[in-house]
Amino acid sequence: MTSSLKRERLLLPAGILIAGLLLAALVYAALIEVGGKNSAALMADAFLHGRLWVNTCFDLDCARVDGRTYVVFPPFPGVAALPLVAIGGTTTFGFIPLTTLCLFLSLLIWIRIFRRLGVSNPSWIWLVLAVGFSSPLFFVTIRGDGIWFFTQAIGFLMTSLAIHEALAGRLVSAGLAISCAFLSRQMSIFYVPLLLILSLRPEAPLWSAMPDKITRAVKLGLPVAVAIGIYLLFNQLRFGSPLETGYAFIDYPPGVLKERLATHGLWSPSYVPFNFYHALVQGFHARFEGAGNMELVGIDRFGTAFLVASPWLAMLFFTPINRRTVLSGLLVAGLITVMLFYHSNGYTQYNVQRYMLDWLPAALVMLAYAIQQQKSPLFPLAVLWGMGLNAVTIATMTMVQ
Repeated sequence: MTSSLKRERLLLPAGILIAGLLLAALVYAALIEVGGKNSAALMADAFLHGRLWVNTCFDLDCARVDGRTYVVFPPFPGVAALPLVAIGGTTTFGFIPLTTLCLFLSLLIWIRIFRRLGVSNPSWIWLVLAVGFSSPLFFVTIRGDGIWFFTQAIGFLMTSLAIHEALAGRLVSAGLAISCAFLSRQMSIFYVPLLLILSLRPEAPLWSAMPDKITRAVKLGLPVAVAIGIYLLFNQLRFGSPLETGYAFIDYPPGVLKERLATHGLWSPSYVPFNFYHALVQGFHARFEGAGNMELVGIDRFGTAFLVASPWLAMLFFTPINRRTVLSGLLVAGLITVMLFYHSNGYTQYNVQRYMLDWLPAALVMLAYAIQQQKSPLFPLAVLWGMGLNAVTIATMTMVQ
């Protein structure tokens, strides 16, 4: 056995070790979690009392309209928080254990998806480690006590479930799952065409047997149409317009977001340079201040570029061309492009770009095909790099708090 092969065999134990350390950090975060920080609890309390407005706000993303306060997020995070709030009230804790459950369920679903798409051992193991511990999914899990992160953990789980069900040909359950994802993260609605394509056999002609395809579209589309109706009605009842999401009514405290909204609004080409650099160029940035810039004070809260924090995404270059991967690629490119114009790139995220979770499920479908074409140990090394950066981030933030 060559020395190179011996070193290659050390990669998986190293990955398991780092994953263990990150899981330990997750357990610790769950044990010290305090309540009264996640506005999903306020939404759940409002639903339990038959109203849409809340009594207070735990974070920035609340709107005040006609003397009442509303959490601007779609309703499903509040629904998901109902059991916790029914037991512990609005100041309940337990959101980090709940997002941890979402993490493990997501990983179990992706194990099944990868195996269904033909990924063999040990490639699927490295893909699972990448998803769980070398992507923004770990960050939103350990920060699940905030509604921004809680919502993304739920949205990723529901989108993953929708992909799993579509591949199995269960279009109604796929439609229900992507509806729950949409009612958590609105951008999930763009997965509907991909789900329809995933439900078809790869070798099936796209334009034949149209009655069957129409039936599939109806099964998938009906739950989605109901979810869209619910969201439009939800907005109408809260803000007086079905297309008003409430962000225009947020009164941010002095700072970056308030300045941006006052000058450029929610969406603007002016945001593209900042978002572009942080999404595609910006490196891991620890901040040093004090005399001579010698004091470590934290990490840039606007995050690290996709390919720096998760360099294993470079494997997408080797994705073979088929209708599943092409549509997935278009979805990835479209969501990245759209978010370049948004007033916030995720804002509080340190080592990640957390909006990556909106398009990561589609990218993982592509990676499942790409990794079958490549046997290089560089993919595991790239996964380990991302896992290591997550560990460094947690250690750094622990030291400076």
